[in-house]
Amino acid sequence: GAVEVSVRSPVACWFSAMLYCFGGSVLSSLMLAEPPVAFLAKGTNILLASSVWYLVFYCPQDIFYRCFAFLPLRLLVAGMKEVTRTWKITAGVAHADRAGGGLISNFEQLVRGVWKPETNELLKMSYPVKVTLIGAVLFSLQHSQYLPIARHNLVFLYTIFLVVSKVTMMLTRSAASPFAPFEAALGHMFFGLQKTPCKVKGEGATSSNGSSVCDRSSSEQHHDGVKKRQAKKTD
Repeated sequence: GAVEVSVRSPVACWFSAMLYCFGGSVLSSLMLAEPPVAFLAKGTNILLASSVWYLVFYCPQDIFYRCFAFLPLRLLVAGMKEVTRTWKITAGVAHADRAGGGLISNFEQLVRGVWKPETNELLKMSYPVKVTLIGAVLFSLQHSQYLPIARHNLVFLYTIFLVVSKVTMMLTRSAASPFAPFEAALGHMFFGLQKTPCKVKGEGATSSNGSSVCDRSSSEQHHDGVKKRQAKKTD
């Protein structure tokens, strides 16, 4: 609904965009007992974000958006974004030692007049949140000297991983997280999460005649087994 809001209320659209761009700063400030509007003091960042917001929504003929929809340019910008993610994580770890944009997205949705609690990042974490959380843990361990690796080496390796993963996902048009196999294995090992939900009674998908898909597949396998045994007897 962002496009409709940009036409109906540009102020709400701008405020929504700023919340999404600086949501991590707002959330970390609240958790560290700091002013949640401290990000407004960085005039250069606000001006840059506001300029991009205006060009995305109000550039004539959508020229700005069409230029960045060009795949090579999109890959370049995506790689640059992942590099800045590393900077933000390292700066955040150092700042927290002295004293998450997706988690504030529900409030940003309220600004646009939309309420989707099922999209809460705590219920279903997206790839950026997962990779940022992993990075925060790694850099925290390194900062506390529990991880025996130099900071610049960790920054380099983590940044390369981010860029390669993001570019690969864009080129393959895959929305699946590269952590999915590890999550499934660890979830099954430590929390008993079932890899095949159909095994749970009453949760299998049902067909048009009301029978479970799992039950139907089992009956089909049984029927095939009977046919094979009959064929052996005939032989």
